[in-house]
Amino acid sequence: MCKNLKLASFLEATNLSPTARLAEINELCQKALDYRFAAVCIHPYYVPFAASLLQDSGIKVVTVAGFPLGCNDGLTKAREAELAVKNGAAEIDMMMNLAALKNGEKDVVIKEVAAVVSSGAIVKTIIETGYLTREEVLLACFCVQEGGAHFIKTCTGFGPRGVTLEDILMLRSHLPPAMGIKAAGGIKTAAFATALIMAGASRLGTSAAAKIMQQAESEACRNREDI
Repeated sequence: MCKNLKLASFLEATNLSPTARLAEINELCQKALDYRFAAVCIHPYYVPFAASLLQDSGIKVVTVAGFPLGCNDGLTKAREAELAVKNGAAEIDMMMNLAALKNGEKDVVIKEVAAVVSSGAIVKTIIETGYLTREEVLLACFCVQEGGAHFIKTCTGFGPRGVTLEDILMLRSHLPPAMGIKAAGGIKTAAFATALIMAGASRLGTSAAAKIMQQAESEACRNREDI
């Protein structure tokens, strides 16, 4: 097998389906171990189970707060994050309050991001680019930075569209180098995954992580045979 560990290190194998079964989460974690993904991203309910499977593996457990709409109170999101960390999560993907952002209520957005950051986890703030104008994306960038989050995440996968290359290029051009960008939503091929990384994405959240690796490995093997 022609492994592509570099690509694998960008991928978060994701299952945020509301009907995900225990066997599916087990399979997700086993694939993460096989391919050495950066992380798995799952609902809070499955965090203890995933944490037990991935203990000491170096593969992070990621879960969500305020997902997928984000209109609950910031303190509720912070409590979700605290419980998730207690149960073994290392990173929290929190949904930003889109209503507050569109109202121009910067202080509300900043305060809730800061509250989730206080959980001690690495925090990725989901801004759902498909709902935002360019000006709103830039305002979201400001709020996320001011709140102390570590990443901006583009989409939930439940919104009007997934990530685009244009999203990543715009975010990268308006964020400091230290701020991570997680691309998510509609990432199904190795070619698109690679293009997103080249555009500036630091992480890729995808339910097709194993298929992407299979494509990448097949391409690597073909290239080796051509040498």
